[in-house]
Amino acid sequence: MSTRLLDHIDLRVSNIARARKLYDAFFPAVGFTQVRGNTPGDGDEPWAAYTVEDASLPKPPFVWFNELPGHRGGANRIAFWADSEAEVDRIGEVVRAAGACALEGPEYCHEYTPGYYAVFFEDEDGNKWEVCCRNASVRPKPSA
Repeated sequence: MSTRLLDHIDLRVSNIARARKLYDAFFPAVGFTQVRGNTPGDGDEPWAAYTVEDASLPKPPFVWFNELPGHRGGANRIAFWADSEAEVDRIGEVVRAAGACALEGPEYCHEYTPGYYAVFFEDEDGNKWEVCCRNASVRPKPSA
């Protein structure tokens, strides 16, 4: 297996135009800086794609969304790596400003592993996302 582990993520949302309000802010913040797509009325089925700019890759990783009316997210969660607590904080502010739902954190997750710091959120369809830093400074667990 190569060191490149992700080819793409393929998800559904119930309304592309509504979902893009969050995803046009979130995905560029985590490195998927090329944004393409169409919306209802463009003649084809609505879609959006967010791609990593990397000329060294023959086909860069991407996240693809199709519109599926009535879609509801499941219990699965997709997590992205952050190099620092500050990066988690920055992305937490980006998704908060973009209207993320069920926002939790950024916070230390003492029940996960020492030094685990993350922000959790959902889109309006219930698709679950996380940005985490596993090398955060280990903070003592707050006393109850």
